[in-house]
Amino acid sequence: MPFTCPSHSLVKTALLWVLLMFFFASCATPPEHTIGGKTMGTTYQVKISGDLASPAALKKDIDALLAEINLKMSTYIADSEISRFNRSKSTEWRLISNATLEVLKKALEVHSQSAGAFDITIGPLVNLWGFGPEKHADEKPDPAAIDAARRSSGMNLLEIDAPHRKIRKLHPDVRIDLSAIAKGYGVDQVALLLKKRNIHNFLVEIGGEISAQGHKNNGQPWIVAIERAVDSARQAQQLLPLSGLALATSGSYRNYFEENGVRYSHTIDPATGWPINHTLVSVSVAAADCMSADAWATALMVLGPDKGRKAAEQHNIAALFIEKKASTFNETTSSKWNSLLP
Repeated sequence: MPFTCPSHSLVKTALLWVLLMFFFASCATPPEHTIGGKTMGTTYQVKISGDLASPAALKKDIDALLAEINLKMSTYIADSEISRFNRSKSTEWRLISNATLEVLKKALEVHSQSAGAFDITIGPLVNLWGFGPEKHADEKPDPAAIDAARRSSGMNLLEIDAPHRKIRKLHPDVRIDLSAIAKGYGVDQVALLLKKRNIHNFLVEIGGEISAQGHKNNGQPWIVAIERAVDSARQAQQLLPLSGLALATSGSYRNYFEENGVRYSHTIDPATGWPINHTLVSVSVAAADCMSADAWATALMVLGPDKGRKAAEQHNIAALFIEKKASTFNETTSSKWNSLLP
């Protein structure tokens, strides 16, 4: 499958891809269907092993589902639920959809467990650095502007009333950016749709975030590759058989700009308002659901190699860390990763 790196995407740069391995088997081999399209500023692909009555009808339903999620959570669609909330200066309570509430609750959970490393309110900072929908020139912002954006950022400025399905701003300029979690949610929802249709051997991928169940049409597990953190031609860092798990990766080496020889990553540290600056170049997280994997991959990437590994162990997160020191890439893993994946 060709890799797509979104420039204007609902989600962070994807760093996983599916190895499409074709086997010329006997005519008794069950069929394998591929459904794909565009969503969230990137592409999606669904591979299904086994009989499928109407691939065209299933694609229509998947497209409709993903379009509905976009209309709730995209910051690139002017009339999406999140965009309307972001534009409003009101600090009154606002009713939100069940889907958005589910994502916000997970975001709040990961924010708390990661000591604030995962923060969906840093949209003004992301925009200021030129990585959001309000595209700017590739140049370092003025420090005073960074300080001003930080004053309207912070999960403490967003209040969530889950029982009544409401949220409100505690500062009129608070903005929500779900780019580091909504793609994983989308993967989970497509996987749930397939299970409801009694489809149990599949792989769902949106821009590189993946959920896999069962096996391929030849009985072998689905194989995915974690990309080597280099700017040149794509290379596989590690190949993984995947079934019954979701996998997401966050990295700092594809989406960035350089100024005066300094590289500024699209991953912003909420604690400083500046792009991350450490030796960790990518983090892959495996979890039961892709929404959790998506959010935790970003959180651990922000935390860096030492704090990230400690957080993964503390919260029993299956994580693969890749650090670059000089020209050498070093892999380390959490205990949970070693127990889940070979």
